[in-house]
Amino acid sequence: MKTYLEIKVPIKLDDPWFEELRSHFAGIPVRWQKDFYHITMVFINDTPKGVDMRPLLEKHLVTAQAPVITFDQLDAFSINSGRYIIHLSTSHVPEDFLALTESISADMKAVGCVIHSDFMLHVTLGRIRSFDIKLSDIKAVIGAVSSPSFTLTLKDVDYKEFRGRTIYETQLKD
Repeated sequence: MKTYLEIKVPIKLDDPWFEELRSHFAGIPVRWQKDFYHITMVFINDTPKGVDMRPLLEKHLVTAQAPVITFDQLDAFSINSGRYIIHLSTSHVPEDFLALTESISADMKAVGCVIHSDFMLHVTLGRIRSFDIKLSDIKAVIGAVSSPSFTLTLKDVDYKEFRGRTIYETQLKD
């Protein structure tokens, strides 16, 4: 079963910087993310049957401090040929948050979870599925947008089935 651990990012579709970004992409077929923004801390391609992940997550999350992240970058990357992710990110990933993510991932691997991708802090804003546009073109459009700069404390963490139900949820300490 595919599962993932996410930390929610409280941004809104009508934030002025997001409206500006979308306006620059007028005429380009972007499927914009709406009202559900998060950072995937760990994506598990295969979670072993019968393993309760809640104690493992509690071990790390009950004492974890809520990360304070300054989001100051807009960018894009490709995930498959012809598919791109437009995202929000940071020029400085807090060391504590990175260490937390790596510890959880290591413990998940130790109990038999299959994880194929490394952590990359980003908040998906939109997806483009087109063979008619290049990554360099997308980055050029993003470059014309004023990058936002705002700081958020991220508290809400959910462990979920991929495209399914929430298995575990908690709030990190301020």
